[in-house]
Amino acid sequence: MNQPPLSPGALAGIKVIDLTRVLGGPYCTMILADHGAEVIKIEPPQGDEVRDWGPPFLEQSDGSRDASYFLGINRNKRALALDIGSEAGRAVLLRLLEGADVLVENFKPGGMEKWGLGYASLEQRFPRLIHCRVSGFGGEGPLGGLPGYDAILQAMTGLMSINGDPSTGPLRMGAPVVDLATGLYSAIAILMALQERARSGRGQFLDMTLHDCAMALLHPQAANYFLNGRRPVATGNPHPNLAPYETYQTRTGQIFIAAGNDGQFRKLCHELGAPDLAADPRFLTNADRLAHRGDLIAAFSALLAEADGATLTLRLLHAGLPAGPVRAVDEALASEHAKARGMVAEIGAWRGLGTPIKLSRTPGGPRAAPPRFAEHTDDILAGHGFSPEEIQGLENEGVLVRQRRK
Repeated sequence: MNQPPLSPGALAGIKVIDLTRVLGGPYCTMILADHGAEVIKIEPPQGDEVRDWGPPFLEQSDGSRDASYFLGINRNKRALALDIGSEAGRAVLLRLLEGADVLVENFKPGGMEKWGLGYASLEQRFPRLIHCRVSGFGGEGPLGGLPGYDAILQAMTGLMSINGDPSTGPLRMGAPVVDLATGLYSAIAILMALQERARSGRGQFLDMTLHDCAMALLHPQAANYFLNGRRPVATGNPHPNLAPYETYQTRTGQIFIAAGNDGQFRKLCHELGAPDLAADPRFLTNADRLAHRGDLIAAFSALLAEADGATLTLRLLHAGLPAGPVRAVDEALASEHAKARGMVAEIGAWRGLGTPIKLSRTPGGPRAAPPRFAEHTDDILAGHGFSPEEIQGLENEGVLVRQRRK
């Protein structure tokens, strides 16, 4: 697939003030920025702490450096550093909010209210503003107002309990799925609120939490539990509701094979040269195969042990069957299909992932490297009516910061 040139983006004209740090909030605002929203990232004087979450680091000529963790989720944004704990800093923020469509922040509940910047106050001044708060647990309930981190929520919501297998015990998922999912859900919520605002003319408050978004990922385990009342357990690679659906060792490496229905299973057996397995009473239906999963795995393992995994999975895919090689991250990034889909991007010294959202008329994606600390201070403030003298005065007061405070 040839990637079309970037357009202004589906969200061109949308202005986002981004007060978030770490992962969930910045991932949300990067999605918006990828598709044309103007995202102004406002960091505290100490900076977004994930600039330090390395190695690896991208070293700059002036001696500063940013960690890969920051670089992976902050492209297409402009940045300044502002002390909003000061009255003068809050006044600057309010000027930046003039004409803004969206405010995204991830202070603990009550933090913005402490500064007179809670939604109830902002709504009076900016009735069209969509205010998205990303927090660990929200402001209400027994855990309201408490901090949350990805792994903690994986543990608390049951996600760890269904990852791994009986021999490992609960395992944290390798990707920070709770933070990423919260960023995705928050972006969806913002788009919904923008759509509703087009009808009503009013903004609203979006209460997004790691807790709720983590629980929303409990499928099919929660659905199974609601129906059968049995506690879900970790099954490793096998699927709790389907068989076959697991990895197999071949002569050239591991592969993953699945069958979503009985017809697919019969076709898979035919492609593997074992049509008798499809007629075996133990394997006639998916329920039968689940009941005899161990026997099925043993039969397939014997069939596949001497196969060329890469060649076989490609043949199965061309036959319309779900199959694929188990790849390492570097192998996946280097694949021809990732290249064809534009999923690896390069801007100067920066390399990162492309956007998975492919729009035909208004394509988006990486268009600017992640910002260095306070990189766009003068441009942003001048664009909001601040004179050079005002900017210098704010810098003299320590309200604006150009070098990170340690």
